[in-house]
Amino acid sequence: MPVLVGTAGFSYKDWEGIVYPRDLKKRKIHPLQFLAEFFDCCEINTSFYGHIRPAVAKGWVRQTSEMNPGFLFTAKLYQGFTHPPRGTTAPSPFHLLVSAEDEKLAREGLDAIAEQDKLGAVLVQFPISFRNADDTRDYLFNLLKKFSAYPLVLEIRHESWNDPDILGRLAEQGVGFCNIDQPRLGKSLRATQHLTSPVGYVRLHGRNYKEWFGSKGRDDRYNYLYKPSELVGWKEKIETISRRSEKTFAITNNHYKGQAAVNALELKSMLSGRKVKAPKTLIEAYPAALNHISESA
Repeated sequence: MPVLVGTAGFSYKDWEGIVYPRDLKKRKIHPLQFLAEFFDCCEINTSFYGHIRPAVAKGWVRQTSEMNPGFLFTAKLYQGFTHPPRGTTAPSPFHLLVSAEDEKLAREGLDAIAEQDKLGAVLVQFPISFRNADDTRDYLFNLLKKFSAYPLVLEIRHESWNDPDILGRLAEQGVGFCNIDQPRLGKSLRATQHLTSPVGYVRLHGRNYKEWFGSKGRDDRYNYLYKPSELVGWKEKIETISRRSEKTFAITNNHYKGQAAVNALELKSMLSGRKVKAPKTLIEAYPAALNHISESA
């Protein structure tokens, strides 16, 4: 069961002194190189907000491979393809215009990782406002076709997409389905264990009901630490998915103050049945969660 466990993102100011030792920069160790000692993969989220520079991507691959030769990346597709500009409403019929230059730059960054056989998946993430309708289906499947050269995984958050016909079309195109954990509010997608391509994918966003839609800052909604009892159900889903996939990614996105790293290590221990190596600073910050499952780095 090839399951790769990691975090969504790596560059967070509030990880300093919690996930990362405070002297990491002084020791000239890149954060990704540090994470590769403890995790199997990392989901790049900076590619959602801007384009990955090829030279930077090649550096990431080199640094992580030196520490962990099996380390892989997944990357989020640029937001211009999936989200209307901030402060605007979605056009009707749904269609987003992305410049040829943006598309070129997006591809160059992804290609720099893919050419080194380190790109496990490209995550195409839509907001919960993106609902299953004639125009959105047309847009979605045209977009997936446009980027079909990559191992795609689709994350949709509205329950209307949890439909056998949609799953069948994804399978026909070889596009994976992202199974997510999120606060179950309104028509939010419930927990699933779908597999529609050789790549299985799970993302855990946390269950911060209070801040999910009403948060003032980007980090507030992801301030959530899963209890082991809450992870057990996902451990079982991940195992079910991985039995039928070539590889499965389990990504924790509850990044506030390193909680994603804590839960990723707990999942890794649950899935392997063994203790795991963990950063010393993280053990000190979350002793109740990590002392009994970790081998101090």
